[in-house]
Formats: sequence, C-alpha cells, structure tokens
Amino acid sequence: MANPKILSLILFSLFAIASAKVFFEERFEDGWENSWVVSDWKKDENTAGVWNYTSGKWNGDPNDKGIQTSEDYRFYAISAEFPKFSNKDQTLVFQFSVKHEQKLDCGGGYMKLLSGEVDQKKFGGDTPYSIMFGPDICGYSTKKVHAILNYNETNHLIKKEVPCETDQLSHVYTFIIRPDATYSILIDNVEKQTGSLYADWDLLPPKTIKDPEAKKPEDWDDKEYIPDPEDKKPEGYDDIPKELPDPEAKKPEDWDDEEDGEWTAPTIPNPEYKGPWKPKKIKNPNYQGKWKAPIIDNPDFKDDPELYVYPDLRYVGIELWQVKSGTLFDNVLVCDDPEYAKQMAEETWGKQKDAEKAAFEEAEKKSDEESKEDPADSDAEEEDEAGDAEGEDSDSETKADTAEDEDEVHDEL
Repeated sequence: MANPKILSLILFSLFAIASAKVFFEERFEDGWENSWVVSDWKKDENTAGVWNYTSGKWNGDPNDKGIQTSEDYRFYAISAEFPKFSNKDQTLVFQFSVKHEQKLDCGGGYMKLLSGEVDQKKFGGDTPYSIMFGPDICGYSTKKVHAILNYNETNHLIKKEVPCETDQLSHVYTFIIRPDATYSILIDNVEKQTGSLYADWDLLPPKTIKDPEAKKPEDWDDKEYIPDPEDKKPEGYDDIPKELPDPEAKKPEDWDDEEDGEWTAPTIPNPEYKGPWKPKKIKNPNYQGKWKAPIIDNPDFKDDPELYVYPDLRYVGIELWQVKSGTLFDNVLVCDDPEYAKQMAEETWGKQKDAEKAAFEEAEKKSDEESKEDPADSDAEEEDEAGDAEGEDSDSETKADTAEDEDEVHDEL
C-alpha cells in the first residue's frame, strides 16, 4: 500500500501544476508560425537573418523542433503576442531552452518580455522591453547570464555574476520573480543565483548612506602603529659605511699610476650597513580604528512595494546580432508556477538531454575521423579559409557599415 504522506504530496503537486496560470507556452509544433511575427528590422539594409524551423544537427528527438538562426553576420528579430497580464501579487516565471550549435564565440542567446503596444513588424534593438534574460557569450571575458530589468524607463543589469553554459548542447534558462521582490535564476532546473531585487539591481536609491555632513574629528587617532619612543639609535650606527673596498680586488699588473692615475679598489655593498636608522614600530595605545562616517537613512530613498510588478506584459521576443549563426530556441514559457516550469523542462530537455549528448558526441567523432582520413581536403579547406579571410579583410568596411560593433551590440544598457 502506498505511503499516505507520499501520495498526499503527489496529489498536492499535481493539483498545484493543474492550477498554474500559463500566459504563454510555445513548443514550436506544427502551426507555430501563426503565433509569431518576423520583424522587418534591418530588412532594408539586407542584414536581416532568416530563421530555420529545425531540430538541429544533433538532437534527442528529430520531431522536436525549434527556431534557429541560419545566416552569419545578420540581425534577427521575431516576436509573439499573448493576452495582456500583470504579475502583481503573483510569481512570474520566464523560461526557454537554447542551444548554440555553432560553438559560439561571440553572440547572445537571450529573450525579452515586452509590455504595452509594440509594432511587431518593426520590433528591433531599439524597441523598449521590460525584461531581458538569457546567456551571452563574447570572447574570454563575457560568459554570463543577462538578467536586465526595466524600471522607470531605465534598463538595469543584475550586479551579480551568473555564469552561463558554453557548450554546444541544449540548456534551459529560468528566471523567477516573486511578489516579495525576491528572484531565482536556474539553469537546467538547478538554482544558480537567488536574492532580492532591492540588493542585486540598482532599481532604487540605497536605503541608507554615509552621512555626507560628517567629518573626522581633528583629534581622531587612526595610526595603528607608531615609532617606539623607548627605542634608541645604537652608538656608531651612522659611522657604518654603505660600501667597502673589495678585499678580493687587485691592482692590474699593467696599471700605470702616471698615465692611469692612482688605483683604488672597487667597492662592494657593506653587509653591516642597514640603511638609515628608524625606530621600531609598536602598537599605538591610542588607536581608535579607521574612521567611518556614520550611516543614516537616505532622504532620496522611497520604497516601491510594487518594485517587482510589470502591469502590462504582452509580448515575448528574440532580438539578436550574430556573427556566427546556429543558435536554436525552443520551449518558451511564461507562467506563474515554478513547479509547472520545472515539469515542462523535464518533459522536454530532461527526456532528451542524454540522447542529444550522445548524438553530439557521435557527430564530433565522425568529424574527427573524416579529418584524419582525408588530410588533403583539410589542407585545402584551410587554404580556402585563408582566402576567405583575405576577402573578409577587403570587405571589412562594407560589413562595418551594415553591422554594429559587437561590443556595442552586447551593451544592452
């Protein structure tokens, strides 16, 4: 007979999941394009990239597809609308999976939640958003999860570092914001960071500050150590020479005093010389510590009990610049229940991750074997790549006109 407590917990969990409010859920099944609008952003400049509907080069289920960037040096923008809602008095969960098949060296894998009225055909990098969340990789220095919150029309980046995954497999990113103004960031259903919106973003001025009017008292003694007044300089200390004639030196046999002058032995450092005398240091009996201004309430601070609230959420979007394409998005979710999000992640990514990893390893193995079997082709490919690189150099000015600098693109703030 089943344990009543375990059975009760299972029933409670099922009830909680069944009662979850799902505001948007997209698993990119047949007909997905009816819900999404591809933006015309950058189309006039011929730098708008094309999305592919695919399960990718390696996967855990070939029938489970998502949308993938397909062209290098392109901008991508796509969005979907859902019934407008406010997260006031309820938890907000934003989750999706992303896979960088291209071995991403510089690019984003983040998504956005937008509020109000948005012209989806014009959705792009300048479109205001409420939340931006997801992994961002660029070189060796940037390998982190972006969590940017818009407050009073200003974007604020999380102050804590949250490392992201950097391999070529699918990973699930989850952002949870609660009515008590706490948050959690999960990767693959494992919590990687948690804390308070007050502490981990500069959304509001600090509650307390150092008193700007306070000044260190003139008689404040902040010298931890002082010269020992009892210490005296040893007699003859100043008579010790810094250098001595080298006792090993000998006058050269061919030295001519009349022509070369009087010979003097070269000098060497005197091991007895200790430098200018200084009294030894002792603990200062009057030491009062390092002076600090007293902390006072910040007169500019005004609490906002609705700091966590986004009253007009209405769209989910992806807006990216990619030097190297191949990022695949899937299983997008906006809801109010972390348990429902966790279950969805397990039903999708969780069931497929082992098979996907095996498929990736097989693809890598096959690629390595082909390279070993046909080194001539590899050399030819290297020559072609070198030629392409020369072509890219000659065309760099054109690309600079059509694509923003990568660092500027990554500076979402």
